[in-house]
Amino acid sequence: MSELADKLARRARINEGGEKPAMASSSRFNPYVEFPDMTRKEIKEYEKMFKKYDTSRDGFIDLMELKYMMEKLEHPQTHVALKAMISEVDEDNDGQISFREFLLIFHKAARGELQAEGLSQIADSVDVSEVGAKGAASFFESLAAKQAQANKFEEEIKAEQEEKKREAELARKRKEEFKKKFSNFQ
Repeated sequence: MSELADKLARRARINEGGEKPAMASSSRFNPYVEFPDMTRKEIKEYEKMFKKYDTSRDGFIDLMELKYMMEKLEHPQTHVALKAMISEVDEDNDGQISFREFLLIFHKAARGELQAEGLSQIADSVDVSEVGAKGAASFFESLAAKQAQANKFEEEIKAEQEEKKREAELARKRKEEFKKKFSNFQ
């Protein structure tokens, strides 16, 4: 428990400007481990959305990209509101939203913890019926979900593999049909 208290105290010192954030660690961010309440399908949908609005392709959504995103979502924001949106999820205080911080928007939305109005609009922009978001589950439901998560990921991976096989088979059939039609012209 003291480890958590130490981390929270350090985060408070960083937010107050008393300490500089450490450089990014060499460990790689794994959204499936860090956000166990989200399914693979949800994370992939969020990743697509993130990449769509990361127009500079630098792995971050900066102020101008966030402005563009909000305009495309038909919820334009003032400069001050955009900065407030970034600061609510910007854990490393770099003035940008990384993919991890982007996922925090949806994580906080599911728990009802968002304060900036624009962030709620981003979270609502993903069609929950399409992505299968469950919303905020009770404590015991989330524990049960964690236990079943390994099987769920395996099933999702198998479903993705089956879909790829079906697509490859369709492509093969189309190619054969094309070759048959092409041979008629020779």
